[in-house]
This record gives sequence, C-alpha cells and structure tokens, in this order.
Amino acid sequence: MRAIVLDDDRVRLDLNRSIPVREPGEALIRVLYSGVCNTDLELVKGYMGYRGVMGHEFVGRVEEADDPGMMGKRVTGEINLPCHDCGYCQSDKGNHCPNRKVLGILGKDGAFAEYATLPVSNLHIVPDEISDKDAVFTEPLAAAFRIIEQVDINEDTTVMVMGDGKLGLLIAQAMGATGCNLTVAGRHPDRLDHLKQNGINTILVNNKDKTPETEILYDLVVEATGSKNGFNMALDLVRPEGTIALKSTVADTASIDTNRLVINEVTMIGSRCGPFTKALSAMKDGSVKTDWLVNETVPLDNGLRALELAERRDTIKILISMD
Repeated sequence: MRAIVLDDDRVRLDLNRSIPVREPGEALIRVLYSGVCNTDLELVKGYMGYRGVMGHEFVGRVEEADDPGMMGKRVTGEINLPCHDCGYCQSDKGNHCPNRKVLGILGKDGAFAEYATLPVSNLHIVPDEISDKDAVFTEPLAAAFRIIEQVDINEDTTVMVMGDGKLGLLIAQAMGATGCNLTVAGRHPDRLDHLKQNGINTILVNNKDKTPETEILYDLVVEATGSKNGFNMALDLVRPEGTIALKSTVADTASIDTNRLVINEVTMIGSRCGPFTKALSAMKDGSVKTDWLVNETVPLDNGLRALELAERRDTIKILISMD
C-alpha cells in the first residue's frame, strides 16, 4: 500500500508499505480521508521522537473485523490504545495509560495510508448526515469539547481562546455553544470575520508574540496558538484565581514564568483528547460546522505537498484523499 512515513527526521512517500495486519480485537480500515494536524507538523520537527506512518485524524470503512456487523461501516476512531491492565485503565482513564500507544504519534502506525488498524472498541460509526470530509474533524473537535468537561463554564464565564488555527476555530465553536462570554484572538481577519458573523467577539493580533490587548482579564484562557510563547501570553490574560487550559503541543521547549502562577493562584490544566460522541453529535445537528475550514484536498500520491501546504500561514486545514 501507499503511506506517508516519518523515518530519521525525514518524511517520505512509501509506495510499497505492507498492509497492516490486525491484532485480535482490531479492525482493518480502508482509509478514505485523513487530516493534517499541527501535531503532525511538530512530529516532523522531532516531537515525541516518532517513527512510522503518520496521521491520526481520519474517516474510513471497516474491511475486516471479528464482528460481522462492523463490516462496511463508515468509522472514525479514538487514537489512544491503552493496555487495559494498569491502574489508570482499571479506573477508566485509559487515555493516560503509561503503556498506551497512540495512532500515528506513539508506537502505532497511523492513517496517512490506504489502510490502518484500530481496536473495534476505539471506533465510532459516523452518522449518515455527516460527510466524509466533515467526519475527519471528529478527533480535533472532540479535543475541543474536552475543555468543557474539565472546566465549569456557564453564561457568566469570561473565556478567551488564543489562536484562530484549525483547533482554535473548533474550540471557538464548541465554546460558543455553552453561552459563555467568549472572545477569540487571532491573526487572520477572514477567519475572525466568520466568527463575528456568528456572534463571537474577536480581537485581531498583528504580532504572533504580542499579547492581545483587552480591557478585562478572563476567567478561562484557552491557549491554542501552537507557539511556545503562548503560555506566557495566556498568563497576561487570565485573572487571579482564573484557569489556563493548554492545548498546544510543540517540539520547542518554552520557559514559563511560574512566579505569576503562584502569586495570582492561577490553575493550569493540560487538555488533550475528548468525547467523540459529543463531537459527532455537534456535527450532525449543525451546531459546529467544519466545511469552511478545509482549504484543499490533496491526493495521497501528493501527500508530501499536503504537509507543505499545512505549514503555510494562510492555511486552516488540509485533507489527504486516499483515492
């Protein structure tokens, strides 16, 4: 099969990769589309030291499974593969299993390929109302909804989302559904205009390393800039006893002013994978729309070009088609 592989800090298109063999409990999935994530770009820069087939956002059809009822189903999948034996797994916290594999990120070949495997327990059937291209957004949209699971948010909560990249825009839509007092800061006027048309306050930032100028400090600041400097800017924006939710994963190491965390008694949380069921429901009922986020769909044979396009500042989302 064809696959985009990261080996020795070099990305290449492998035209003769073996089709993965499913393990007990797994399904073999023929991938239809995959999405290029900022995490994929950071992997190329050395994040996690990953080697193997890239890609973790996908939609596909089941071609092999122990359960005949899964055959032919259109699916997307959760990316963490826990061991099921450790204390975290026994406490229903498999996403934090210290022995886990992660699709396309840690020890498990990913979905920038014609075929991938995942445990059937990781799979979610995609409703007919959701298109293939929209379904690719399930994983990052679930990550956006994860914040709402972690932090108590209501209509009185002031929230700043820092970043108008692909994840920031999904977070903005997820947060908007809570009715909170929401503001989004970003560097792309066209994206911010789209949010404004949907009733979301925005701030245009011209310098990526400059803290947005605001009249208030926020109860919750969501850092989704994709920059190593994002955290310290979030500290400029959060109120005393407020919360910062970190979404960016970057290869570069950042220095953090921990004094301000202590003095202002700021709560800091990491936020990663979230509820697929909630994400699929939001796309099905139209409360979150993703079609406007796709800039271009690139065939797998041109997959290296997809990664190049994803690096551009004017790009929101690049999809890879396996046709």
